[in-house]
Amino acid sequence: MDVSIIGASGDCGRAVAVQLIESRVLPPSSRLQLVGRAGGASGVVLYGLSTDLRDAYAEVAPEIDVALSPEEVVGDVIVMTAGITLPARADGPRLARADLARANLPLFHAYARALAEHGHGDEVVLIVSNPVELGVEVFSRYLGRRRVIGIGAYSDTLRFRREIAQSVGVRRQMVHAYVVGEHGDDMVPLWSSVDIYGMDDEEREGVLDRMRSGRGAATFPEEVARKKQAVLEAVAAGRVREAFELVDRLPPDLRVVIKPYVTHLSGAKTAFATAGVTVDLVRTLLDGREIVVAGQVRLDGEFYDIHTSLGVPIVVGNRGWTQVVPLQLWEEESRLLVRNARAIQEKLRTWQSDG
Repeated sequence: MDVSIIGASGDCGRAVAVQLIESRVLPPSSRLQLVGRAGGASGVVLYGLSTDLRDAYAEVAPEIDVALSPEEVVGDVIVMTAGITLPARADGPRLARADLARANLPLFHAYARALAEHGHGDEVVLIVSNPVELGVEVFSRYLGRRRVIGIGAYSDTLRFRREIAQSVGVRRQMVHAYVVGEHGDDMVPLWSSVDIYGMDDEEREGVLDRMRSGRGAATFPEEVARKKQAVLEAVAAGRVREAFELVDRLPPDLRVVIKPYVTHLSGAKTAFATAGVTVDLVRTLLDGREIVVAGQVRLDGEFYDIHTSLGVPIVVGNRGWTQVVPLQLWEEESRLLVRNARAIQEKLRTWQSDG
């Protein structure tokens, strides 16, 4: 099977390409297609990048080629990383998700339309570009919703598990938990889904109570806004180390939301972490295994009667996602999720009408 990376000249696209080759996800008989656009910088850079990758990984590299138009994309798994991102500096121009939506919506349409017209009909598209929910919404319209998965909720879920594991002092693999909802400030970390291997119910409940400190989902959005503002003020003042120290003292659910912002605004960005999650999902698709992950998909009422694109647990196989995994959420979690889903639905409607 072949993989195409749309936006391969960007930070995340390059990281995905390198990790796909280094981790031997693609055998030498497969194709890795680096996709950019004619007339842009990528039209030059990608030829050099393909040569550099062949030189670096000559013994293990797959066939590598370059495509410079949407109509040339041929992968079985397509990773969408193209588009603008938030500035990686606290003193840079302030962009909102609506700004990303306006800039990236034409790209989503162009590539989704080309795949619908020229693809072989079984491609699976992984949306990395933001807003993830908008990318999922647009590609699902052209290709069918089962073949489109946003990686935002998968990334958030793995972060949540790692932050809990760090607080408890165990490996991430020992923690089971999910984050659902939007990939952004309106995500909903599900404490109701947390399970820690080796702990009985009483011990786990005691640990969770200590980490949550009496906090609930109802006040989570206000906590995010308040803590995020304090941390971003430290970053803007050049006190990046202090900002990370502030984040590290927060509970795990708040760290999941705020730490990626600090990492991005420090100038380091989050390309390697995002690429790692993406490559892990590509590996699953190519292996043909079915696993349960969290991902952004276009829902049609399967999860709490929600009809929009957002992150939920899904069963993923080599043809995309096959079903939504039901979860019994706490009442305050379900209320917050449904409220946030309505907000996401309205944002998607506005972004697409503006575009």
